[in-house]
Amino acid sequence: MFDTLAPLLAGHARLVRWDQRGCGRSERRGPYSLARSVADLDAIRSHLGLGQMMLLGHSWGATLALRYALDHPSRVSALVYVSGTGLGWAWRKPFEQNAARRLAPHQARIAELRSGDRTADEDRELATLQWSAEFTDGNGIGHAQQMATPWFGINYECNATIGAELKRVWHEPELAAACRGLAIPVMIIDGVHDARPRWAVDSLEQALPAATRAVLPDAGHLPWLDAPAEFTSVLANFLYGLEDDRLGQEQA
Repeated sequence: MFDTLAPLLAGHARLVRWDQRGCGRSERRGPYSLARSVADLDAIRSHLGLGQMMLLGHSWGATLALRYALDHPSRVSALVYVSGTGLGWAWRKPFEQNAARRLAPHQARIAELRSGDRTADEDRELATLQWSAEFTDGNGIGHAQQMATPWFGINYECNATIGAELKRVWHEPELAAACRGLAIPVMIIDGVHDARPRWAVDSLEQALPAATRAVLPDAGHLPWLDAPAEFTSVLANFLYGLEDDRLGQEQA
């Protein structure tokens, strides 16, 4: 789903993407855990020979990127936190309510698909129906079908295992205290129309000592698809600012 993001960043940064353990083209082989995901990300950094890297994480990826930065702050030059869910678990129920409202026209078919075993085509159909709620421009099904092409399937075991772990360990008081010591530059990017409540990210923004936040008025959960020009502008300005700061430090 990041295929369309790479061209937007051409000329601004080198973009490295990977299929996480058990997902996409990667083998369906665990263990699945937050710590294992962090270790996998660090293995990629080491393989590429990077002393530091800037991380861009979206949704669950934003959680992973933040956890990595907290665990390995010296290895992260900056963090871009896109459409994350903040600290804690208070976002979940409002999200489910918002998503149910948006999916009301498709609920009968969704219920039918969930009621029994599914073929690969039916699994893809269910995913595209559910993902269509993430968009704001009237082409939700089209965008969701694009995300599902090619179709690699969903690793429900991985999703459930890591989700259950986050519910146990992703607690706001401890995380906020840790974030207050994270001095790297952070750009938080939100879409106003994200079904996940954006207030859930407020405490993260307040805890981070070097955070900037951009709220895009015409975007939902995937802002580079809903509002590509605005998203690219925000990200490019952040990158330029980092470069200016670096040059200033070298000249001082």
